[in-house]
Amino acid sequence: MSNNRGALVIIGGAEDKEGECQVLREFVRRAGGTKARIVIMTAATELPRDVGENYIRVFERLGAEDARIVDTETREDARSSTALEAIEKATGIFFTGGDQARITDILKDTDIDALIHKRFGEGVVVGGTSAGAAVMPDVMIVEGDGETHPRMDTVELGPGMAFLPGVVIDQHFSQRGRLGRLISALAQQPAVLGFGIDENTAMVVTDNQFEVIGQGSVTIVDESEATYTNVSEILKDEPLAICGSRLHILPHGYKFDLKTRKPILENLTSDNSNLNTVATNGNVATSQATV
Repeated sequence: MSNNRGALVIIGGAEDKEGECQVLREFVRRAGGTKARIVIMTAATELPRDVGENYIRVFERLGAEDARIVDTETREDARSSTALEAIEKATGIFFTGGDQARITDILKDTDIDALIHKRFGEGVVVGGTSAGAAVMPDVMIVEGDGETHPRMDTVELGPGMAFLPGVVIDQHFSQRGRLGRLISALAQQPAVLGFGIDENTAMVVTDNQFEVIGQGSVTIVDESEATYTNVSEILKDEPLAICGSRLHILPHGYKFDLKTRKPILENLTSDNSNLNTVATNGNVATSQATV
């Protein structure tokens, strides 16, 4: 990611909207704080008014200067001059949850899609929760089974919005037992990094690294040094075998370097920096494990 691009605030879903709002607060802060002008993209949901107005209330309570809905129910709506004007003036663009396939079906390769990428390249912050997180890569998880072992038929993939290409992202991760489907998705396309984001948790991506914000953790599966897989030998409903992959689990405050594919641990105390696990804020950060 080039230095002039905006931050990505990628949220695992079910973020706090009533209390401290730690994750959404970070989005507003990075979008300009009290000068933030936020556009809420509701393409994913079939209840755009209800969902959008809920986010308007939260963003305004947190001090944003302006928050407004851009509702696109059809691809025709994605050429709306009113919508394009709002995006042109925005400092933050936020994709709600719902069905990620609706986002790509309605918005991908439209005028709105092109403008959002242009604004992102100019430094505008782009955020998304749940379905809005799933669309961030260039190839996204459309749907799939949770709480199952990895198989090729566990997950269906499709084109994403390509804000963070070359990775796979899954959301509601620990809560819905989605490790198997994340590994299955990685096995099906040429990404080597998979990110599973817990609920009320975000990975905030700037330049070539991200920081974890929120109550849960981000699970990282790194297949760049995998020593074996049986993908070429099995049928779709047969179990995957993968050897030599790496697993990192990072809670709030931990950072990860996307170029080196390693956690950033230099700010930890010297007593903890050589350990595989570091307890922090009641969570466990696993800096490196082989699976």
